[in-house]
Order: sequence, then C-alpha cells, then structure tokens
Amino acid sequence: MRKQISLLIAVLALLGKSYAQEPMPLGLQESIKYALQHRASLQATRNEERIAKARVGEIRATGLPQINGTVDAGNNFVQQQSFIPAIIADENADPNAFIPVTFTPAYTSNATVTGSQLLFDGSYLIGLKAAKTYTDLSRKNTAQSEIEVAEQVSKAYYGVLVNGERMELLNQNLVRLDTLLKQTQVMFENGVAEKLDVDRLRVQLNNLKVELQKTQRLMELSENLLKFQMGLPQAQPVLLTDELAEVDIDMGRLYPQSFEYSNRIEYSILETQRDLAELDLRNRKSGYLPKLLLNARYGYLAAGNAFSNISNLSNYLEFGYVGAQLQVPIFDGLRKHYQIQQTKIALDNTKLGFETLRQSIDLELEQASTELTNALDVLEAQQESLELANEIARVAKIKFQEGVGTNLEVVSAETDLREAQTNYYAAIYDALIAKVNLEKATGTLLTK
Repeated sequence: MRKQISLLIAVLALLGKSYAQEPMPLGLQESIKYALQHRASLQATRNEERIAKARVGEIRATGLPQINGTVDAGNNFVQQQSFIPAIIADENADPNAFIPVTFTPAYTSNATVTGSQLLFDGSYLIGLKAAKTYTDLSRKNTAQSEIEVAEQVSKAYYGVLVNGERMELLNQNLVRLDTLLKQTQVMFENGVAEKLDVDRLRVQLNNLKVELQKTQRLMELSENLLKFQMGLPQAQPVLLTDELAEVDIDMGRLYPQSFEYSNRIEYSILETQRDLAELDLRNRKSGYLPKLLLNARYGYLAAGNAFSNISNLSNYLEFGYVGAQLQVPIFDGLRKHYQIQQTKIALDNTKLGFETLRQSIDLELEQASTELTNALDVLEAQQESLELANEIARVAKIKFQEGVGTNLEVVSAETDLREAQTNYYAAIYDALIAKVNLEKATGTLLTK
C-alpha cells in the first residue's frame, strides 16, 4: 500500500512539473522587441496607421471612373397634369383660357448606366498629396508610441534587475547574520558572551527576514509591472538574463556632441504637421480653380398607360449621352477667402511651435544630463560608503569574536551596512532611470 501511495505521489509530481510553465529568458532588448510586437496599445496605434493608408486609397478612388447602374419602374397612380392654352385644342376658345392636359404616362420604366471621370480638380491633386503626408504622420505617431513603450519597458526591466540584486545581497546578509548568531550562541553557552548579545543579533536577524520578505514582494510586483509593460501574460514566469554590471552608463556616448533636433520624433512629427498645414492652405486656394468632368449616360426607357407597355422589352427606347462639364466658381460670399485666412494663421502657429519645441528639447537635454551626472556622483559616493560599511562590519565581527569588541558594535555595523546597501541600490536605480531619460532626450533610446 505504501509503495502505491509513493508511486501516486511521484506521478502527481511529474504531472505538476509538466504543466508548470518554464521561465522565459529575457534580456532588455528581447523585452523591448516582445513589447513592440505584443503590446495591445501599440497594435491599436498600428491599426490607425493602416486606416491612414486605406484613406489614401479612398481619396485616390475619387479620381478614378465612377460607374453606376439604375433600374427604375413605377406606377404614376396620380398622373401629373399641365396647362396648355385652350386655343390649341379649339380655335374658337377664349385666348386667355387654359385647359389641363395629362402628359405623364401611367407606367414608366428605365434602365440607365451612368459614368463620370474627373479630368481636372486642384483640390483632388492636393488632397492626394495630403493623404500621403497624413500616412507619414501616422507612421511617425506609431514610432513615437514605440519609443514610449521602450522607455516604460526599460525602466521596468531595470527595476527588476535592481530588486533581484538587492534580494540576492539580503540573502547573503541573512546567511552571514545567522552564522554570527549561532557563533554568538555558542560563545554564550561557553560564558564568553552575554545573553543580551544573542538577543540583539536575533532581533537583527528577524528584522532582516522581514526586510527580505518585503523585497521579495517588491520583486514580484516589479516583475508583474515588467510583464504588463511588455504585454506578457501575468502567469508567465520570466528570467532576466542581463546583469547590472553589464549596463553601460557612459555620458559621452549617451549625450553626443553632434545632437540634431531631427533626432527627436516629436520634431519630425511637427515637420509633418507643418507640411499638412501648407497643403491645407494650397487646397483652400485651389477652390478658386474650375473643375472639369467627363459625363456619360446610356440606357433604355419605356412608358405607357398599361403595365404591359413597360413589361414588354420591345417597347423600350434606347438613349445615350456623352459630354463634358466645366464648373467655374464665381462668388461664394467670400467663404473661401475667410477659410484661407484661418488656414494661414494655423500654419503660422505650427511654425511658431518649432521654437517652443526646440526650447523644450534643450531644457529636457540639460535636465536629463544634469540628473544623470548627479546620479553618477551619488552612485560613486554610495559605492564608496558601501565598501566602507562592509569593511567596518567585517572588522567589528572579528573584534567581537576575538573578545576585543562589543556586540553592540556588530549590531550597529550591520545596521549601517544594510542602510548603505539600500542607499547603493537606490542610487543604481536612479542612475539607470536617468540613463533612460537621457537616451530618450537625445533620440537614441530606440534605434532601428
């Protein structure tokens, strides 16, 4: 019976392993690439880009031949009458008298095919260019959304990296402090240390365990945030393959001397918006130009006072027409004039936006550069403080074990060490976030 139970447990364990999801190995670039392919908000933005491309086809279609077919049959149950002078029917009638006459048949039917071809329309030609430019604007909007996603994924990825390193260090601290507690317990049992020394270390160990639990929860939360930013299912475990030591934070590389405003997608978008405003102005002005169209009609017509007259195909009469139509705008109450005034002002506002954007980019560059410089200075100082705290903790432990130091020094050194570690990893995270901000400011965060 015991063998059967053991076998059942083993089978269940194997089944559990088979259904467990394997962690997905992720580097930063792989994470960004996955997000660009699977993030729902980006897919919606790309759909808008597809709509813009379809809009070009819609506008182009208005310049192609337009052909329609119509079949119409009906009963004029109240036939319209017209008045004619009575003298036409009776030469002796009063010259001022009129009599009603029915000209409309009781039944009419016609089958017609109509076609038209736009020969010239200034608005159509400019509209076609504007549609293509709008497609370019949609593509740039998609690129801007991709940069924002890359920024969010990068920051979330670095958050997981920092929390993972911090949790690993806390585990090492926990092992070291647990070992020190056991050694102090032995010293207490041998009469070398006091019970107060043991209790102090136990309090420190308990506090460290609580801190480790908090860090583990933060680690889970940061992983969930990363998966959310990537568009990855929350149930999918991840395994980060990048290391903090591999992250390069080089001010010279991150802030190139030959920076150009065109590197920023926002500047490129504004250029396209200016082009659209100029095309809109040209389109308004083209409203003064004439339009030329080619029209054609061909069909059959039948009429009679009995339904049999239109149901018999031999009664249908053939007709056809082909001609050109010229539409010349003469006066519209100055409507186009005021439309052109509005469009010119809108174009001026778009051009003024370049100066505002350049100033904004300059400020953002200066701010991001300063933040990263300060973060690197703080990181250097915190790294030195961490090294000193490690050394102080190591010496305090040796002195206590050799009987020339106090337990209070050990506890104080451990407290200072954990604080130095917290400050160090906070400084690392701030430096990484500042790095991402500077890459975004210089337009180098996402390069294809």
